[in-house]
Amino acid sequence: MLEVGEGLTILVDKPYTWTSFDAVNKIRWNLKRQLKVKKIKVGHAGTLDPLATGLLVICIGKHTKLIEGLTNDHKTYTGTFLVGKTTPSFDLETEYNQDFPTEHITKEQMEETVTSFLGTQMQTPPIFSAKQIDGKRAYDYARAGKEVEMKQNEITIHSFSIDSARFPEVDFEISCSKGTYIRSIAADFGKKLGSGATLIALRRTVSGAFNIEHAKTVDEWIELIQSDEVFIP
Repeated sequence: MLEVGEGLTILVDKPYTWTSFDAVNKIRWNLKRQLKVKKIKVGHAGTLDPLATGLLVICIGKHTKLIEGLTNDHKTYTGTFLVGKTTPSFDLETEYNQDFPTEHITKEQMEETVTSFLGTQMQTPPIFSAKQIDGKRAYDYARAGKEVEMKQNEITIHSFSIDSARFPEVDFEISCSKGTYIRSIAADFGKKLGSGATLIALRRTVSGAFNIEHAKTVDEWIELIQSDEVFIP
């Protein structure tokens, strides 16, 4: 039974192209309709880009008080870099704008580059991001063609592994701290190899104690909400 009264935390497998807010709003709308209430608090812990899929932790009711703490948890991602091409957004939100050589890159170089990312470091967020600058999102400036200075953040990469069997596509798994931009990791990975790289696939599999294995799709949650299994004590 889905008990909402004392608060609830649910795990959603966010679909491709959906924003995190799309998922939150869909859950909220269905809860309000089913429970016949005008308001209900629903929020998420840790934003996922529209082109990313995977684990989105959504808090309902009194559990929204937990969001700040849950957002600070470490995250694990899997995905794919494409080496030899770049885009302004570091991912597929924008078109490829440059090609780079890849013939000189060896498996050993890639493994050494992976090792160089481990530990605590400063990272520059991509301009195509939701970072706040003077009250506006960075991507608003980027889409308007305006240049802004992105302030660096301290991040920690706990683990980083790759599989280059499909090179120039490189599959990866990264475990990292809050605020790490995997798109920036992709761009820096390419630069360190004397080339370029773009993030072409991204999926969050772990957020703190939560795992994607226990998540449901948005449709599965809506089906559960619309059933007779929703209970408010």
